[in-house]
Amino acid sequence: MQEKSRFVLSRHSSVANQFLTELRRKGSQEDRLRFRRNLERIGEILAYEISKTFAYREETIETPLRETNVLGMQELPILISILRAGLPLHQGVLNYFDGADSGFVGAFRDHQQSDDDGFDIALKYFAVPKVANKNILLIDPMLASGQTLVKVCQQLTAQGAPTHLHIVTAIASPEGVAYLGDNLDIPFSLWIGAIDDHLNHQAYIVPGLGDAGDLAFGPKI
Repeated sequence: MQEKSRFVLSRHSSVANQFLTELRRKGSQEDRLRFRRNLERIGEILAYEISKTFAYREETIETPLRETNVLGMQELPILISILRAGLPLHQGVLNYFDGADSGFVGAFRDHQQSDDDGFDIALKYFAVPKVANKNILLIDPMLASGQTLVKVCQQLTAQGAPTHLHIVTAIASPEGVAYLGDNLDIPFSLWIGAIDDHLNHQAYIVPGLGDAGDLAFGPKI
């Protein structure tokens, strides 16, 4: 088990639970702008929590009145998101780490390539910075089976191991969390909006919220 820490936002009483509720509620989901904004808000809140784990250094700045000592982040993380559903959550994290480099991965479930009723994970686009010796925030709004994140991590770490991997997701399943623990061979931390009950036979999260990409941007062909 490589998991080092876990933060679940819904276990804390805050306005974030309202954002999570609106993400799930069918009536609210009809408003794509609100859906995207709520994912963005979850990203912002999780980014703030993650920022508490980073290293800081003291520096001196000059205000209009005098010099003063402040704390500044030693190094910005690299943000890597799964397209397309990850874009609103990515934007929320980027709002707080606004000088960070970003990478993007196009991944989807490929049912046609599977020999049974399951699916393979196809990676069709991979544009990321170097991750070796960096803090990496891997962003995907839905942690369902966990297969996508494991495959992306394997591709990322082929070029070198990060200092630490932070996985950021809005909704997770217990099965997906367990799969990461069993299949990731580098230390990682989980930053989750909420952990749901289970996966159904189609590997969708229950109660979940539906297809995050379609709800954010419209149905795909």
